[in-house]
Amino acid sequence: MCGFVGIYNYGNSQDIDEKLLIEMRDTMVHRGPDDCGIYLSPDRKLGLGHRRLSIIDLSPRGRQPMSDNEGKIWIVYNGEVYNFLELRKELEKKYAFRSRTDTEVLIYLYKEYGKDMVHKLRGMFAFAIWDERKKELWLVRDRIGIKPLYYTFVDGEFIFASEIKAILKAPSVKREVNEEGFYHYLSFLTTPPPQTLFQGIYKIPAGHMLSLNKNGSHGLEQYWDVFDNVKPLYGKDETFYTEKLLELLRESVKLRMVSDVPIGVFLSGGIDSSTNTALFSEFTKDVKTFSIGY
Repeated sequence: MCGFVGIYNYGNSQDIDEKLLIEMRDTMVHRGPDDCGIYLSPDRKLGLGHRRLSIIDLSPRGRQPMSDNEGKIWIVYNGEVYNFLELRKELEKKYAFRSRTDTEVLIYLYKEYGKDMVHKLRGMFAFAIWDERKKELWLVRDRIGIKPLYYTFVDGEFIFASEIKAILKAPSVKREVNEEGFYHYLSFLTTPPPQTLFQGIYKIPAGHMLSLNKNGSHGLEQYWDVFDNVKPLYGKDETFYTEKLLELLRESVKLRMVSDVPIGVFLSGGIDSSTNTALFSEFTKDVKTFSIGY
């Protein structure tokens, strides 16, 4: 888990307040206690902040915000791309890497494929990419919305963050209840995206991306749906389905074991976490488990 925040002054003449950006970033120190960083664009109209929880490449080379070798593409990122090593092998033929992180893979994947890169990713992620060449900001949330990403527009500013409280730190953002969102919360125990419980603050829906240019023009676009490319399997026996399910679960567990720090499993007492633990133990005998009681 990491956390990031950003401000883009696309519609006013104010420079980014560096002190405020740091304060907003550090409301999320619990998401990233290992490292932190900020980036301000040369014209000081765009600011990015990041709190890091180090998982892959624990060295300072993994610090964010991170850029390409030319300093033209900048990223803040929260998540894990499980197939990043496979993607990196392809990109190494053209680009020189400075770290072992999946973060840097995202940068050069963007340089190579543009926004189509998102279709190559397997994992859980939320990230923002600033393209200095185009003066364009691009925000992406993973397919089923595991990683959070919120945003608001106020007085020519676009503010976004991994948590709402970072956005609320900005003096320009009012703290008002979204009554419609509150109604949905009381009905369904959640607020359907893009709404939140705060008036004027939105969440990027799962499987969506948002683009914003220097003129303030923006668009929210869905890039994935659960029913995309579905191929139903009919007429098979029970053994086929059980073996196929186990095959997919094993693949999923193995992908999540790529780490430079110890890995573990949270035990909830249910069959899902117990299944994960059993499958983890097929790949390693050193499985650490954790339970939380109230």
